[in-house]
Parts: sequence; C-alpha cells; structure tokens
Amino acid sequence: MRDIKVAAWPHQGSMKLWRLLAFGVLAAAAASLTLPALAQGHHGPGMGAGPGGGMMMFGGSPEHVARAVDRMLDGLNATDAQRAQIKQIATSAAADMNAQHDAGRDLHERGLQIFTAPVVDANAAEALRQQMTAHHDQANKRMLQAMLDVARVLTPEQRAKLGERMRVRQARMKDRMQRMQSEHSPRGQQQPPAPK
Repeated sequence: MRDIKVAAWPHQGSMKLWRLLAFGVLAAAAASLTLPALAQGHHGPGMGAGPGGGMMMFGGSPEHVARAVDRMLDGLNATDAQRAQIKQIATSAAADMNAQHDAGRDLHERGLQIFTAPVVDANAAEALRQQMTAHHDQANKRMLQAMLDVARVLTPEQRAKLGERMRVRQARMKDRMQRMQSEHSPRGQQQPPAPK
C-alpha cells in the first residue's frame, strides 16, 4: 500500500492510523451510497420493515407520507382527527427531513472531494466530520420531536399496539438479514450468531 500525502495532519501518529482513517472514509462514502437503497428494500422507499419501522414515514412526498401514516394507523382504531393530526406532523417532518437529506448529500460530496484531492487536507476532513456529526444530530433531534408529537396524539393503548407491531416487524427484518448473510457468505464459512 502506498503512503498518502497528508497536509496539515493535526496529530503525530503512524501512517497505519492514517490508512485506517482513509479506509473509514471510504467505507462511510460507500455506506452513504448503499444504505438508502437497502433501507428501501423490495417494498419501495420508506415501506421497509427495518429498524425505523413506522418512523420511515417521515420522508418522501406528501402523498407517500399520507399513505405511510394510513398504513401505520391501520388496526389502531385511530379517529379521523388523530389521522389528520399525525399526517400534519409527518408531512412537516418529511419536509424537514428531505431538506436534511439534501444537505447530507452535499456533505458526502465534499467528503469525496477531500478524499480524492491530490493532497488530503486532514484539517478539512476533521472539520467535515464535525459538520456531519452535527448534521446527523440535527436529523435525529427532528425525528425524535416528530415521534414525540405523534406519541402525544395516540392513546397509551394505541402506542402499545403500534410498538408491538414494530417489534414484530424488526424481528422479521432481523431474520431476513440473517438469511441474506448466510446466503451470501462464502461456502463453508458459518456466520457468527447475531448479538441478542
């Protein structure tokens, strides 16, 4: 492996550490391109049974959000007033999250520019990492606020029923992911069991 020219490395350290960091940047860039596709699954955007479950409704077009809210509330005996309130909460959150997504895309593009420059500016990479951390924190706060707003509209019984549905959905996704890992692992190699 060739050494990488690094400008303004803020800390003394081995090139091995820098290689590990470079690998991490590449892995993060690859993840930023592949995770949105994985999250969509075969159901389409926001309809997967992944860990986000019903909270994935906070993204996409207003029509998508309305359908996602209706699916989430099916079987919960939600009133028309509850449905309207939750659709308003979800539509507002989706607009904010779509803007967040666009900003995140710009940050990832800047990361690729830094990494592919003839001389990698470690200070610029660190500044970008801090911006990305703040960006993720802001998105997480917005999602939490939307979830809390929805929770205030639902009754405790409705929340319990929805929570159970999400647990079942997460268990199905975990099983599906384990099957996919075992199907795609090299022959003869056993995947370690997932942590519980």
